[in-house]
Amino acid sequence: MMKLYYSSTSPFVRKVNVFAAEVGLDTQIEWVKTNPWQAEELLTAENPLSKIPTLITDDGMILYDSSVICEYLDSLHGGKKLIPPEGDTHWKALSLQALGDGILESGIARFLERKRDMALQSKDWDSLQKKSIERALDYLESSISEWSEMELNIGLICIACTLGWLDFRLADEDWREKRPALTSWFEQFSTRSSMKNTQPKE
Repeated sequence: MMKLYYSSTSPFVRKVNVFAAEVGLDTQIEWVKTNPWQAEELLTAENPLSKIPTLITDDGMILYDSSVICEYLDSLHGGKKLIPPEGDTHWKALSLQALGDGILESGIARFLERKRDMALQSKDWDSLQKKSIERALDYLESSISEWSEMELNIGLICIACTLGWLDFRLADEDWREKRPALTSWFEQFSTRSSMKNTQPKE
C-alpha cells in the first residue's frame, strides 16, 4: 500500500486527496499524519525539505510536490485521465493548476507573516502578496467561460482546493465579493463527495 505523509490543513494535501478519490485510489493509500513545521524525523528521512504531501509508492519510490504525486496517481488507473494527455486541454489544465498553486503560495506567505510578531510583520510584503491573489481571482472570474465547463481535471481540482483554503485561512477577507460567477462555480464543485470528505480542519 502507498503511504502519504499529510496534514489535514494543507491545501496541497487536499489536492492530492481529492485527486486520489476521484480516480478511485484513496483507499489504496495509508495516510500518515505529520507536522512538517516540526521537521519530524519520520518525514525528513523521506523528504529532506520536510514538506507535505510526500508519497511513498508501493515499490518504495519517494515522490514529493502535489503536482508530481497527482501525475503519478493518474498513471495508475485505467479510467479517464484527470491530467489531459495532449492538446489545448492539457495546457489549460496545467495552467489552471499553476494559477491555483500560485494563489496558495501567496496566501500561505500571508498566513505565515501574520504569525510573526507584530513588530516584524511587513505591510508592504503582505500587500504585495494580497495584490497577486486578487489579480488571480479577478482573472478566474473574468475568464470563467473559458475553463468552468471543462471536464474534471487537475486544474479544476486545484482551483477548488485553493478557494476552500482561502475560506479556511483567510476567512476575514471575502474573496466572493464582486466575483459571483466564481462563487457559483465553487459552490457547485464543492458538492462533489471528494470535496465534502476533505474539508480542512485543525
